[in-house]
Order: sequence, then structure tokens, then C-alpha cells
Amino acid sequence: MNIEALRYAQAVSGLKSFSAAARAYGVTQPALSNGVARLEEELGVKLFDRSPRGVKPTAHGALVLPLIDHVLGALDTLVAESRRLARPAVDMIRMGVSPLIGSDLVAHAFQVARTLERPRDLVLREADLEPLRGDLEAGRLDIVLVPAVPGMPAFRHRVVAREPVVVIDPAGSGDDSPVELRAVADASYILGPATCGLTTFTTELFHANDLVLHPYPGEAASFRAVDEWAAMGLGAALLPRSKITHDHTGCRPLLQGGEPVEIAYEAVWDCDTPLGADLDEFVVALTEAAGASSDHGAPHGAPAGER
Repeated sequence: MNIEALRYAQAVSGLKSFSAAARAYGVTQPALSNGVARLEEELGVKLFDRSPRGVKPTAHGALVLPLIDHVLGALDTLVAESRRLARPAVDMIRMGVSPLIGSDLVAHAFQVARTLERPRDLVLREADLEPLRGDLEAGRLDIVLVPAVPGMPAFRHRVVAREPVVVIDPAGSGDDSPVELRAVADASYILGPATCGLTTFTTELFHANDLVLHPYPGEAASFRAVDEWAAMGLGAALLPRSKITHDHTGCRPLLQGGEPVEIAYEAVWDCDTPLGADLDEFVVALTEAAGASSDHGAPHGAPAGER
């Protein structure tokens, strides 16, 4: 059985789109679609239904896709553990963090690294989403903590924390009650660089709801500048609740279909390294530590997920 075809099916399941999965893998959509079709032929079941609203698993696919996740997870663990046994262990974990990641989560990471079965030193690098992804792919980082937005399906992902998103709308009436995304979609939104995870999150949120994003003509350098510019009245902004540092006349919890919009933060790492098994242990412990923190009032929320 072709392992790459299994990974293609896993990517389509996670991204709910053949085209997005193909872009993430750097292959053409026909190549990915053909790989999934050959897998379906070999398994004897159809995995996905396509419609104008997107891609969803068939009834058989809903049963088979979790098994594919299990198979690939076991394969990644096998390779990682074998390489760890075959090569000398390193004594540090090189971790990249997005500026959106709070200091509390980073502090948990340091504590967890010291309490692993094989304790490690943690070496940090802060950068935007895309530079961190590039360093992870090039092997210059072992793991990254970033906003959970589509991409890098060949790597292991696990959501370790979540927090609510608020909308800052200087043109609003000063109301601080929750508001639906569609009700504020026509505002002009201040965005950061294209490499910024917050910009990617905002763009994907509008795209997923079939809404047109109207960007402010300028570009902020960071989420801190987004907050400052929104306070100056230059435009609207979407920000994680913990990143609001200025007083705003209109700062409202954001809803989507009546449910709070949350931004998820995930760990992304490669199991196919000598550190793979240690990183698995590290991420599980970090998720538990962040969950314990959220139980005591930190703005992390829903249960973690892995793909």
C-alpha cells in the first residue's frame, strides 16, 4: 500500500479540500486526487464525497480515516523510536514560537522539557509563522508553537491551547456584547504581514465563511501594531483576547453561528528524527500542563486535537 496516498487522504480529511491538500504537499491537484483514487480502489471503499460546499467523508470514510490516522501515527512512532535508538540523543530541543504564543505557555514548555524521561534544555526562537515553518522543514528547529492554520500536513500536529477572539471596531457604538462575524464583515481590517499567523487566521476565517475580507491599505508589523492602530481608529481588527493591551471603544467577543470564535495554538513537529519520541512525550505533557492552567482561568478552551 502506498504510504504517500495514505498521507494524501489524511491531508484531505484534515483540510477538507483536495486543492488545499495539494498546495500543502506541493503537488498538483490531479496527482493528489489520483493518489486518493488509487487508495480507494485498493481499499474497496470510497472515502470522500465532493460537493459545492466542500469535501466530507463518506459513511465508510468516517470509519476508515481514523484507522489511517492510527496507521500513520504508528509508522511515525516506529521510525522515530528506531532513529532514536540508532543515533546518540541530543540534550536540547530547539523550539520556535510565534509572537502570539503567551509567556505562560512558554513557561510551561520550559518546565515540561526539564521533567521529560530524558530531561532537555529548551532553546527558543521567536518569529512569524512562515519563517518558523521554513526552519522546521529545513531541520533548523525541532518543534514550533504556532497558530493552528492549514499547512504542513506531513508533520505531526497537536492543539495545545485555545483562546477566544475579539473584534475591535472603532466605528461601532461602544457596545461590548458578543457579535456575529457577518455583522462586522464589511469593516476595513488592519492586517500584519502575509507571513504572520494572525493574518493567515483572519484570512482563513473569512474564506471559510464565504465572506470578503476588506483589508486596511497599510500593513502593521505585528499584532501589537494591529492593537495600537485599531486604538487609533485606523480600522477594525481581530485579535486573541489576551493580546488586547489598549483601551478600545468597541471591543466585542466574536461569534460564528452563535458559537465563540477561538484561535487555536498548536505544536508542530517531525516524528522522523532522533528526537521524535521525546517530542511526542513533550507535547503530551505540554498539552496537559496548558489544560491544567486553563482550568484555573487562563483563556485556553476546548479539548486538544491531534492530526
